[in-house]
Amino acid sequence: MADVADKLAYFQAITGLQDPDLCTEILAAHGWDLELAISSFTSSSNIANQSPPASPSLSAVPSLHRQNDTASSQLSDSEPPPPFPLPPLPGLAWKLIKLPVSVISGSLGLISGAIGFGLWAAGGVLSYSLGFIGIGGGGESSPSPSTPLVSVSVAAVEAMDFVAEFEREYGGPNSRPNFVGEGFMDALQRSRNEFKLLFVYLHSPDHPDTPSFCQRTLCSEALSAFVNENFVAWGGCIRSSEGFKMSNSLKASRFPFCAVVMAATNQRIALLQQIEGPKSPEEMLAILQRVLEESSPVLVAARLEAEERRNNMRLREEQDAAYRAALEADQARERQRREEEERLAREAAEAERKHKEEEEAQERAEQEAAERQAALAKLRQEKAQSLGEEPEKGPDVTQVLVRFPNGERKGRRFKSTATIQTLYDYVDSLDCLEAESYSLVSNFPRVVYGQDKLTLSLEEAGLHPQASLFVEINS
Repeated sequence: MADVADKLAYFQAITGLQDPDLCTEILAAHGWDLELAISSFTSSSNIANQSPPASPSLSAVPSLHRQNDTASSQLSDSEPPPPFPLPPLPGLAWKLIKLPVSVISGSLGLISGAIGFGLWAAGGVLSYSLGFIGIGGGGESSPSPSTPLVSVSVAAVEAMDFVAEFEREYGGPNSRPNFVGEGFMDALQRSRNEFKLLFVYLHSPDHPDTPSFCQRTLCSEALSAFVNENFVAWGGCIRSSEGFKMSNSLKASRFPFCAVVMAATNQRIALLQQIEGPKSPEEMLAILQRVLEESSPVLVAARLEAEERRNNMRLREEQDAAYRAALEADQARERQRREEEERLAREAAEAERKHKEEEEAQERAEQEAAERQAALAKLRQEKAQSLGEEPEKGPDVTQVLVRFPNGERKGRRFKSTATIQTLYDYVDSLDCLEAESYSLVSNFPRVVYGQDKLTLSLEEAGLHPQASLFVEINS
């Protein structure tokens, strides 16, 4: 215990973090390897030092409207318009969190490499870099931006594990926020597609306030219903890879920790609200309602813009369809004339071809039937010759009677050492059966002498000294 306390105190002194619970989680995530934990923390700090310089203090900058004008000009020079417009929202402490290009993988923007969130804002809005979310390995140099840290499958599995664990601990889906079972970037994309804000909950299982917060606040009927109706909810345990990285990125210094974010551009998210420490359901509802009300103009504008794009696209498609219909109508008349001529020619050729094919098919069928009959006759002859002479009656001779489906009976004597296969050869040598697949069966008791008994002798099969079998056609 003394060693753990010493490591905790040393880590706090080196990093400057004051929250002992957060420091404990970081050290535990690195297996209490002090050197590795400090290396990962300091590597994130070094990356943060390379971010753009911080904005001046609030007292030294113009009004908020001028700050947002500056931000808009910077965005227009370097990037396409964001999916959600970002007008000045009074009362919201916006932070634009920038995701480097290396974070985006494919059209969905899935996390596939070292993830760097850089906080950016113009004027007096908070400006700093969150550094790399990824954790450096082995206590050596920090990973390069292209080094894969969290694969899509791992992020999704971690999210599903969190949802399952939360449900086991605090109740089913009807009494809690419906956390999506997918990675953070997938959840962000989902919120963008649904024109909703993303509610983020970072779960610290060892924090003393966590159980009561989850049971009384997150799982309260009013709050969970409000979140499920108005937000896309994503949760992550800070013991997991992505949850731990998100806690570092969002600078979570106190738990329980919740946040509300919104997609801003392909490489940025807007951090609208951080909620740290235990809160009652009423306090959470008040905060979330305020954020939702102040963000609703942005969401409504984005939804209307998307609807307008869909309407314009539908109108263009309808106009294109009308033009194509008119063009096709003109071409159809000429095509019908040519097709009629071609149809008559094809019908004549088809009739001649069918007549020729019928004649050839009939000839082939007659030839094949003749060949089958010849082959069957030859097979019967060969099997009859393989039977040899019928033995005289004696103690080692078995009398066998075979009944056919048409009622006909045939009998013959065989040596008791002859095999069941010999009986099948005998039946095949007779011109009494047209079926190719059949079985020899005894009635009392009923025994089917199938493929598994072909090598048994008549005596071994219990058919000596006499037996009565019938032919059963296989379906």
